[in-house]
Amino acid sequence: MRGRVIKIERICSRAGVIEEPAITSKGYQLADPAHGKNKHHAEFAVYANTLDDAANLIAKGFSLWMGAKGKRASLIAPKSLRIVRSQNGFAA
Repeated sequence: MRGRVIKIERICSRAGVIEEPAITSKGYQLADPAHGKNKHHAEFAVYANTLDDAANLIAKGFSLWMGAKGKRASLIAPKSLRIVRSQNGFAA
C-alpha cells in the first residue's frame, strides 16, 4: 500500500451523519482484537498518533472508534472501514 493515509471512513455510516475517527488527547482510539468480546473496555484501548499508524493497526485486525458531532462514538470493525490514501504520498 502506497501513499499517506488521508482519511479513514466507515463504509456504511449512520444515516445523516459523517463519522470521523475518534481522537483523544492520547491519539486515535482503537480496540485490540486480542481481548475478544471485552475489547471495547477502556482499559484495553490502544492509541495511534497518526492516521498511518491507525491504518497499520486496522490491517492487523484492530477496530476503530468513530463518532460524529452530537453522536456517541461507536466501535467499528476493520471490515467496515475504508482506508483512503493520497496518490503521491502527500495529503491533498
